[in-house]
Amino acid sequence: MKRVFSEKKLIKGLKKGKEASFKKAYFHYYDHLIGVAKRFNFQLLTPDDFVHETFLKVYDNRKLLKEEVAFEKQLFVICKNLILNHLQREQKVIRLEPNFLKEEIEEKVISENIQLQKEQLYQLIAQLPEQRQKIFRLHKIDNYSYQEISDFTGLSRKTIANHIYLAHQFILKKVKKA
Repeated sequence: MKRVFSEKKLIKGLKKGKEASFKKAYFHYYDHLIGVAKRFNFQLLTPDDFVHETFLKVYDNRKLLKEEVAFEKQLFVICKNLILNHLQREQKVIRLEPNFLKEEIEEKVISENIQLQKEQLYQLIAQLPEQRQKIFRLHKIDNYSYQEISDFTGLSRKTIANHIYLAHQFILKKVKKA
């Protein structure tokens, strides 16, 4: 019965923000909380971190402490919730890492495929007759308009359109075969 009274007195002192009450609570319950925290395997934090975090929570929320509930029980619940929340976050981080690596590998493969497709396209363009190759490059790669190409080459816009159409047909035919 005396323990319940001393806990009530301790809780009242904590609610008032008395430093002596915090020291008493810390030194009295530290070993018990460390024992609880050591039961779990943490990858990032230590059991000590959780005990300190528990007492910080108690301090921040000291007005919410209940005098009719055992202080030890309240401490245990706070510590347990901190640990469980942390473990859930750790599992999410661990689960995300393989996906992150998978996405990184997929991006690299896509990048390599695009590079390979560009090389294949340039090889196909190189197979075109010289005039058609020049006109196709100016229009599709360098983004010149038919009028600008006409000004460069002295050919009519209709001839340029015909060269580009024939180049497209040739490339499509080769791609479908591959």
